[in-house]
Order: sequence, then structure tokens, then C-alpha cells
Amino acid sequence: MYLSNMNNLPEYLDFAATTPVDPRVKEVMLPYFDEVFGNASSQHIYGRQAKQAIDNARRQVADIIQAESPEIIFTSGSTEAINLAIKGYVEANSDKGNHIITVKTEHKAVLSTCEYLQDKGIEVTYLDVDKNGLISLDELESHIRLTTILIVVMLVNNEIGVIQNIKAIGKIAREKSVCFFTDATQAVGKIPVDVEHVDMLCFSGHKLGGPKGIGALYVRKGIKLTPLIHGGGQERGLRGGTYNTPLIVGFGKACELALEEFEANQERTLKQRRELIEYYESTKIGTINFNDVPHAPHILSITLNNLEADEFLIQHAKNFVASTGSACNASVIEVSHVIQTLFPNIVRNEILRISF
Repeated sequence: MYLSNMNNLPEYLDFAATTPVDPRVKEVMLPYFDEVFGNASSQHIYGRQAKQAIDNARRQVADIIQAESPEIIFTSGSTEAINLAIKGYVEANSDKGNHIITVKTEHKAVLSTCEYLQDKGIEVTYLDVDKNGLISLDELESHIRLTTILIVVMLVNNEIGVIQNIKAIGKIAREKSVCFFTDATQAVGKIPVDVEHVDMLCFSGHKLGGPKGIGALYVRKGIKLTPLIHGGGQERGLRGGTYNTPLIVGFGKACELALEEFEANQERTLKQRRELIEYYESTKIGTINFNDVPHAPHILSITLNNLEADEFLIQHAKNFVASTGSACNASVIEVSHVIQTLFPNIVRNEILRISF
């Protein structure tokens, strides 16, 4: 029903953390390790072969978010893209202001980057969320100042799956002439994504059947960024370094497949979601969170009834694996910042994340 089991391992229910590489993705990557191995920055035939493959992948990545190919910057993943978007924009536009607005339930990559910038003198406003994990548009608008230069709000929350109203946020940002960046890592391939209402957007290959170590930052034409990595002028001068052609090709193929098979994937994922909701409700093991607000189909948040989530996962470790929060916080055994924000009186973590 979930991930085929060849080694007698438990069922894998942690796809929000990472996904296996689709065999079709792996197949198209292989020639670029040893057959089409040229440096894409070289001008000879070997380089041009690699460059053509990268150009094709850039188009495939752009298509899944309805962007133009030149607006796609390849990175090592969403964390790097987040750093480039936020740090790069703040530095390149310091003459416009020094204030950022973000949300308390953002991914740690966003929060840690904002904390870093605060140490450098940048002012940051952290918006609260309501009981459903959604921000107030009125509160957002009320916090915009003359010195506000950037709004950062994720599209789909990686721990609870709720969807923020990106269209409305983008409209406010445009009216106030403020740049708007969204982390769409848990959205692309899971829900329709369109960059019409944002100025910058990021996502990673390994969340949709592509390889790890590759991602993208969409940057709308006219947006100025200062690069994090200086070098040979690759990626419009925004990310120096030799192109990782195999990973870029794999990322492009994963995006192409996700777009082509979107409806079938949605149907299968929603079926799995309904079955698990029915199971947990009928067995009284737990109650489903955030099911009455817009949410991505692949993430299910469950409050266990009088059961600590880590203990529950240990008890069922032979049957399935899931998560109690973001995989990026896996080394920290504590209630995640997202759960603490939504459940301020929580003493022990009874929140389970299952993802398909």
C-alpha cells in the first residue's frame, strides 16, 4: 500500500522527510556520471552535451511551478535556496529597509537564517498562527512598515500540512511593494503550485522522487540578490561552482513525472489518507488535526489519545515508521517549535506525523 518492502523492513510512512528515487529518474541520471560527463561550462562538444541536458531539466523544473526557465536557479536543496533568498535579498536591497516578516511555524532553515540576520542588525517580526496553524492576513498587513523589504511565509507546513493563503499574502505584498518569498518544499508535486503570486519560491528534488542534494530557487525577473557562493558566474552569477549534471537531470525528470502523473498521485494519496483517518478514528487511538482547513493531502497530523508519540512509534517500530516532527530536527529530542506554538500547554508530545 505504501513503499514496497524488499528487506522485511517496516512500512515507510515518512515521505515528508524524504522519498525514494523513482527508478525512471535514476535511469535518466546514469549516463551523466560516465558517458555524458563533460563540464557544462566548457565550450566543446562534451560541455555542450551536458549544458543541453541542464537546459532541458531547467525547463522541466520551471514547468511544474508555471515559471520561465531563466527564473530557475539550481541549488543543493531548499536549505541553501532559503539562505540565498533571504540573505541574498536583504544584502542586495539594504538601501530599501531592514525589516523582515515571517512566521513562528516556519521551517528551521528560515528561522535560523532570520536569527542570523537579527545578529547583523536586521529587524524580524515573527507572526503568530491561529489554532489551525494559519496566519491572520490583517495581522500581517498591520506589521508592514516603510522599512519592510521581505515577507517569508511557507506554502505547506512540513509538520502539520496546512496550506497558507499564498494568493492573498502575495496580493498584500504587491500592494505594499514588499518582496514575497515562500518555501514550497512540501507543496510542489503535492498540490498545484503557481508562482504568479510570489517573487521567490524554493523546493527540493528529494521530496518528489528525485535525488537528494539538488533543489531550486525561483527568482522573478527583476529581483536582485547577492550570491552566497561566488565563482565562475554559473546560475546568472548567483551560484558559482561546477554544475552537478546528474542530479540536475534527475531533478528535472522527477518534476516532469510529478506533473504528468499529478492526478493519479493525488487520487492514490487521498485514498491512503481516507483509510488512515478511518482507522485512527474507528480504533480511538487518536484524533485527526487540521482536517477542516486547507491542507496538503500527503501529511496527516494525529493527536494520540494519552500516548506519547515517540513511545507509540517505538511500540510499532516493527510495523511502520513515521515522525513526530521535521526530519531536520531529528537529533533534538524535544517537542518541535511548531507543536509548541500550536499547543502552548503541551507537556509531552502526543502529535504524530504520518506522510505518504
